[in-house]
Parts: sequence; structure tokens; C-alpha cells
Amino acid sequence: MKTIITSSGDSVDAKFDLRFGRAGWFCVYDKESHTTNFIENSFKNSNGGAGTKSSEMAAELGAEQIISGHFGPKAKDMLEKFHIQMIELDDEELNVKDVILKIENN
Repeated sequence: MKTIITSSGDSVDAKFDLRFGRAGWFCVYDKESHTTNFIENSFKNSNGGAGTKSSEMAAELGAEQIISGHFGPKAKDMLEKFHIQMIELDDEELNVKDVILKIENN
């Protein structure tokens, strides 16, 4: 299963980003192969539509779930349309590695 974790940087030591559409990076974590791939979110500075464009990008990346702090209403609608599960974590002290450990332990 592919999970996107919103991140402030391009490594597992980067801080977990509480924003979905405006997150700096997406960590694509593959639970089966235990691999990570970091993709820069090219929509983070968009004037509008960052959430919907990021949702489309997540679908193109093959994500089955996304872990972030907050999803806007338009992003939620798009992700539901693509049947992508949304998991909200409200802990800005986490880094990407912490979130991966939570996935592994479930």
C-alpha cells in the first residue's frame, strides 16, 4: 500500500507538515517494500487550488491513503472521489520517520 505523508523536507528526518495542499514535500511510503520516495509539491505556492491539484497528484502517484494534519474541503471532496483514505494527525512535533513507525506498528 502506498501512503503519502506530508513533509517539510525531502528526508525521513524532516518535520511532518500539518498542511496537505501547501506541504513542501510528499513522502510516498510503500508499506510492502518499506521504501520512501520524496516528491516536491509543485502546487505549494499556487494562488488557488493547491488542495485539488495536490489531490490529483496524489492519485497519479498511486496513493491509497494520505497522512496529513489538515485537509481543506475541496481537497477532501477530490480525495473521496479518488477513494483515497485521509488520516489526520495533529502533532507538529513528529517527523516523517515517526509517522512511518506509526504505520509499521499498525
